[in-house]
Amino acid sequence: MSFENQDTIYNNNLRKKARKKQKKSSRKIKLYHSFMTIVLLFCVFQLGASTLINASKLISYSGKITKARELKEEALNKNKQLKSELENFNSMQKVESIARNNLKMAGENEVLVIINTPDKEEVKPKTKKELFIEFFEKHIANKILQNKDTHENFVLQ
Repeated sequence: MSFENQDTIYNNNLRKKARKKQKKSSRKIKLYHSFMTIVLLFCVFQLGASTLINASKLISYSGKITKARELKEEALNKNKQLKSELENFNSMQKVESIARNNLKMAGENEVLVIINTPDKEEVKPKTKKELFIEFFEKHIANKILQNKDTHENFVLQ
């Protein structure tokens, strides 16, 4: 073999080795880029999920804050009302009016007359169950009881 042939063989081997190294390094780089892409996507997903969770908590807590403020206002109004009622109870006239109206008491040399008026009952719409029971009582149960009474009278005679 001549010296020239050895160079070409050697160069071909070098080229193949260089190509293998390049392919190997490009594979490593691709793998690295793929891994970094997955890590980046995971971070973006975590960021989005935490943003949604924090937004929902923010809405929930703001609703609770407004409800607590409303309750506070109601409590303050009730407190003012109770304080004014307390001032009214300190007078003898108020105590006397409560005794007369609510406790049905009479003063000296007075006669207490109480007139009872029946309260009007509110008419509620009947449910299907109540209507069925009413129908059963009127039509079926009464007939059964009437037949039983006539049968007992017939047996006794």
